[in-house]
Amino acid sequence: MEQAVSKEEVRQLVLEARRESKRIALVPTMGALHEGHLSLVRAAQQRADVVVVSIFVNPTQFGPGEDFEAYPRDLDRDLALLAAEGVDAAFTPTTEAMYASGAQVTVDPGPLGDVWEGASRPGHFRGVCTIVAKLLSLVGPDLAFFGEKDYQQLVIVRRMVADLDIPVKIVGCPIVRDADGLALSSRNAYLSPGERRAATVLYRALREAETLVCGGETDAGFVERAMRDTIEAEPLAALDYAALVDPRTLEPAAAAPGARAIIAARVGATRLIDNMAMPSMA
Repeated sequence: MEQAVSKEEVRQLVLEARRESKRIALVPTMGALHEGHLSLVRAAQQRADVVVVSIFVNPTQFGPGEDFEAYPRDLDRDLALLAAEGVDAAFTPTTEAMYASGAQVTVDPGPLGDVWEGASRPGHFRGVCTIVAKLLSLVGPDLAFFGEKDYQQLVIVRRMVADLDIPVKIVGCPIVRDADGLALSSRNAYLSPGERRAATVLYRALREAETLVCGGETDAGFVERAMRDTIEAEPLAALDYAALVDPRTLEPAAAAPGARAIIAARVGATRLIDNMAMPSMA
């Protein structure tokens, strides 16, 4: 596996692959890799000749008082995992390499970036769009792979590449969960054993919503209340939002069937998100 640190190195690496007419995939990550990230790598390997994985903890998507400094980092472990998966190249730039001093231009996510996670984390999606646009520009992949756990991010990135005419196909991949249903996340490492057990309440709330819709419930408000009740019954959890949204626009869903259920809550001091597609009407 090759490792590129500078912009020039990663550009040269993909240029050589493109000269050989190879199909290139990018898997953007912030490191602290787990099975969810590796599932993206495997999906990319199935559809591309060359897979580039970026590892970069992006400071511009963290707000004041968030966990940028504490965010888990273990580059040696991450590189070993990627090499074991047969990844072709890892791009591991420094902050100084990605953001030149005096840089001023950012990418505005538009209205999609102001709701849900955007309302709770102002500026977050501007940082996400800016770094993703930079990575797509540097690597120029044919395909880029993102997990559905960060569902709003996936919707916004798809909107960005469509609106800015970036020639890449964005591929969303299913959420990977532990045996008890908790969605895999690098931030799960922050949880104490008791908090880890309590964190499954997000998945339980989503399953409650799914059960209601499967049973014929169509009232989005009723399903949302059921999700909120489930979260609020867990003493260690503090709900941010639990909502049913249109899976494309992220606007509140008119009806429960076919909607996307999205949840954000703090368990202890750790902020977790999760989501699930609701069944459609037969």
